[in-house]
Amino acid sequence: MISAEHSPLTRKLSAFVALSEVELAVLERLHQRRRSFIAGRDMVHQGQSAQAAYILSSGWVCSYKLQADGTRQIVDFQVPGDFLGLRSVLLRTSDHSFEPIVDIEASEVLASDLLDAFARTPRLATAILWAASRDEAMVVEHLVGIGRRDADARMAHFLLELGSRLSLVGLGSREGFDCPLTQYHLADTLGLSAVHVNRVLRQLRESGLVTFRDGRVTFHDYGGLVNLAEFDPAYLDQTGPLLK
Repeated sequence: MISAEHSPLTRKLSAFVALSEVELAVLERLHQRRRSFIAGRDMVHQGQSAQAAYILSSGWVCSYKLQADGTRQIVDFQVPGDFLGLRSVLLRTSDHSFEPIVDIEASEVLASDLLDAFARTPRLATAILWAASRDEAMVVEHLVGIGRRDADARMAHFLLELGSRLSLVGLGSREGFDCPLTQYHLADTLGLSAVHVNRVLRQLRESGLVTFRDGRVTFHDYGGLVNLAEFDPAYLDQTGPLLK
């Protein structure tokens, strides 16, 4: 694993605050319990108590809720630089599950670690609150997407959001990004069937906007995709540090 100074989380938080040496040292301590997890086995179960939070260093994770009939709704995907279970670590039980999509590396963070970090570095605490607020803004956008956007715009908005999130940590650009998601992941995220997902991706490809093939999303007409999705990245709030 790379040092915290060059970690995806540091790159992400630097979009909000210019981190000092002291703050970087505290981030390094938050990365001290480094663990590996295999794909397909939940890190945190829905309803689990006394769980830790995690800082994702590499790989992708999905957070999801299971219904009584066994179906699931994927709430979001976590990419390098994201916290997993930041909210749940301060609650009595986790309200959803986390499953690695690929083998991942993450740092375990206990509630006591977070409270100590917040006490030592209030600006870092503010930056982590910014990250949590940004996550909430993304959930709002996903709710709007499922409730009000048609399938083409829903897919386009989702792919553009992923690209923006990954570009913040150096893993994506306006040309595209590597993506391990399957059509079943997309279906469980966007409220579509796998067959409908296949049809939408084909339509977007044939329209010359974007191709998702062999683990790679390639943007052919980024501006056209933005117009289709009516994508405004302001809610991602990643244009530069607010705190110097």
